[in-house]
Amino acid sequence: MSLTFAFHTPTEAPATRPDTGILMPGRNGKAVILIHGLTGTPNEMRSVAWFLNSQGYTVTCPRLANHGEPMHVLRSTRWEEFYATVRQAFDAMRPGHDRVFVGGLSMGALLSLLLAAEFQDGVAGVSCLSPTLFYDGWNVPWYHFLLPLASHTWLKHICYFKEDPPYGLKNERLRERVHQYYQKADIHDLGEVDRFGYPFFPARLLGELRGLVRNLEGKLASVHSPCQIIQARHDDVSSVRNATHIHERVASHRKEIVYLEDSYHVITADQERGKVAKCMLTFFDGGTVGA
Repeated sequence: MSLTFAFHTPTEAPATRPDTGILMPGRNGKAVILIHGLTGTPNEMRSVAWFLNSQGYTVTCPRLANHGEPMHVLRSTRWEEFYATVRQAFDAMRPGHDRVFVGGLSMGALLSLLLAAEFQDGVAGVSCLSPTLFYDGWNVPWYHFLLPLASHTWLKHICYFKEDPPYGLKNERLRERVHQYYQKADIHDLGEVDRFGYPFFPARLLGELRGLVRNLEGKLASVHSPCQIIQARHDDVSSVRNATHIHERVASHRKEIVYLEDSYHVITADQERGKVAKCMLTFFDGGTVGA
């Protein structure tokens, strides 16, 4: 992850982009809401979505607020707007389904927990995938703890982080595909955002993420839904500390941590994506994976 600065902000109104969220009707009366990560895309959840849907679940993966929009639009989004997207998906899934589960990747995991804390009995179970309360993985630069300070100064309008390899992916073939786009992408380029997410991360959104974390910390004890945490031991973005922190603080009677040995951060698309999907299915079906 490297720092870059952009002083030019487009003045033209952003073009309206189609909603590229995922919706797959099921047949077993159960629904799963899958939530992608910050600056990510519903596409990173597609493999898991296909599998759960093949097992009868209705699956939806909404595109979080302003994702897919130009960078200056995404940059100005508040975390409450991201959460509003999740609540809307939950409200849409409740009618017509006996049980509604939620699972999320990275920041999506935090939004999943927030939903479980708010609605408690309404959420049948929550699966946290690579939760990111702390940016403490092996590929996070040492100066990262200083960067949120930028979100309190004028620098938040011009400071961005350029994503560097491995992009949360241990799978070399997929990593190379992402690299081909990221290495040549302009900060305002939206050409492959729907497939690979944004190559740049606005510093201002670090402040929003910290606000979300502060809000969630006080509500973890309100999470009573069954809780599963799936975490790669070699996550390049967030260490296993994130998994144990959540596991110790949620009030769920049924909870488990599943560790992966051959993946990095984006576990829904990486080497063990099949295992992730099967572990989620087992958990939602009432079984225990254990680790």
